[in-house]
Amino acid sequence: MTSLRIQNVIAQFESLSPESINQLTNLYANDALFKDPFNEVSGHNAIKHIFLHMFNQVNNPRFVIKSVLEDGHHASLTWEFEFQFKSSPNQSEIIKGCTWFTFDQQDLIIEHRDYWDAAEELYEKLPLIGSLMRWLKKRAKH
Repeated sequence: MTSLRIQNVIAQFESLSPESINQLTNLYANDALFKDPFNEVSGHNAIKHIFLHMFNQVNNPRFVIKSVLEDGHHASLTWEFEFQFKSSPNQSEIIKGCTWFTFDQQDLIIEHRDYWDAAEELYEKLPLIGSLMRWLKKRAKH
């Protein structure tokens, strides 16, 4: 059974929109840390900027939470991030990843770390660099 704090986090991520980003950032402590393969920032404004940037970069971004593990002040969510590149609005893409959260005594997020393979999940899907990444991956297997 998931806690109320995790239920709130899941609800915010699964219904995320440009209009609801402030509600999402209210779940974070003022000095919370956020790290993913491309960013490492702290604080509400910087975290808000990451999510606003996401909406500017892709069409119809959506998180689907697949599983939850909780232990005290820590939680992990596995997820699928569905979207379309602006250059290919009719082709859906999916990135699979995991998020590690740490919560403070007030149940606010103080650490948010996203783990996903940028090479496999993103670069291989890009038209030009994707060919190179697939070739390199093939070469590494031999």
